[in-house]
Parts: sequence; C-alpha cells; structure tokens
Amino acid sequence: MYYSSPTCFVLITIFAVVVTQLIFMRTVSSLNMTNAYLNHKCLANQGKYKPGSWYEKKLQSIIVSIGSGDGFTLGYDMMALGKDSDYVAVTNQCRGDSNGSMCRSCFATAIARGAIIWYDQCTLQISPFDTQGKFDKDNDFCMSNKKKMNVDSFGEKWMTFLDNLVGIALKDHLYAAGDTRFGTKKLYGMVQCRLDIYNNSCRECVGHIAVKFQDCWHGKQGARVLGSGCNFRYELYPFVGSNKRGRNLN
Repeated sequence: MYYSSPTCFVLITIFAVVVTQLIFMRTVSSLNMTNAYLNHKCLANQGKYKPGSWYEKKLQSIIVSIGSGDGFTLGYDMMALGKDSDYVAVTNQCRGDSNGSMCRSCFATAIARGAIIWYDQCTLQISPFDTQGKFDKDNDFCMSNKKKMNVDSFGEKWMTFLDNLVGIALKDHLYAAGDTRFGTKKLYGMVQCRLDIYNNSCRECVGHIAVKFQDCWHGKQGARVLGSGCNFRYELYPFVGSNKRGRNLN
C-alpha cells in the first residue's frame, strides 16, 4: 500500500519548486518539458525530523551539492553525510538516455526523512540508511495501458525480450533499450538498474518486480514498473531518446 500523507505531498511540492528554480537559473535551456511526474512515496517507517534540525540542514546541503555537481554527466550521483541516527543519503539516478543537461533538468526533490520520487526520466531517493548496492522489495509500483493485446503468447514473448535486455544491461552501465517484432508490430522495451547495484542484484531486482506486478502489465499494450533499484518499460512505439535508441533484438 502506498503511503502519501497530505503533509508529505505539500512538503515535496514546495521543496521541489525551490530546488528546481535553483537548477532553472543555471540551465534555462536544458529543461525537458516531457519529464512527467509519476509517483512518490513518503517512507513513514523511516521516521520524521524537525524543521531546523541537523538532518534537514545536511539534507539541503546535499541537495544543493548534487544540483550543482558533475554527477549528471554519468546520470548517477550519490552523497551521504553523518552516521547512525544522523545519517542521510541522497541518490539520483537518471534514465540511460537522459544524461547531461537533461538529467540536471530532471532533478527534483522532497523534504521528508525518507522519500522516493519517480519522474519519467529520473528517480530520487532520500534515506536515513545506507542504500548503496541494495534494493528493497516494498517500494515499487506499476502503471499500464488499459488497452489489451490480442494475443495469448505476449507474456512469454515479453519475458524473453526483457531477459535479453537485462543481459545487455549487465554489460553496459546497467541500462538497455531495444525493439523486437511482435506479430505485425514492433515492441519497444527498456530496462535499467541503479548504477550502484551489482549485476546479480540487478537481475534479481528486475525479476522481482516483473513477477510481483505480472497482473498489472501482462497482456497490456504498454506498461512500466518502477522500484527503488530498477525499472522496466515497454510500448508499441519508441519512447527513449534518440541518443540511445537501443538495438533490434530479433
């Protein structure tokens, strides 16, 4: 069940506007107007902090540092400060075709002790725990097209395609995109794991969300499943940037 209290959403919105304005002043021309907000989760079980606290000050310091740093070149950045109960870590992962200025313009954030925000082209995670090399199995969700495929073999076809994409991703910065023939149409797919996750964990993460949300994506004309450590998407039309269109896997 998703946890999204009104207070959490308001704080996320307010702080996202502030940080986005800072980034906007640096790179006005880099804004990507198609970077749609998808979902967010406030992780209530990770506690809360008080305004003006050490945690809040360090969180804002990290956010500003990431927003002005060079991590957008690779599409991934992670910074952490403190230890034990005062530990705070921020991870920003952009989609494989959204590096550089596009990644910077996608960067937005939340003011909650623990939170994950998903956008079309990036995911931002704030946590009071060390998340490097780890993914949790609770914070994920699925979005799918209401229209259905007219074939019974879609599930098997897609899982084979997804497995091929994962194999490519493990050799190429944990990101892969491509297409394959599906009857008279083309099926376009993309898979990505967070860059600090090891190869075996990447495959495990993708397999977990694929099985967990099978009832959501199976037989649909398009779907995306997103977690804290990995995500995948497929459509009947191209959707990744022209700089990384992917490859034909027929």
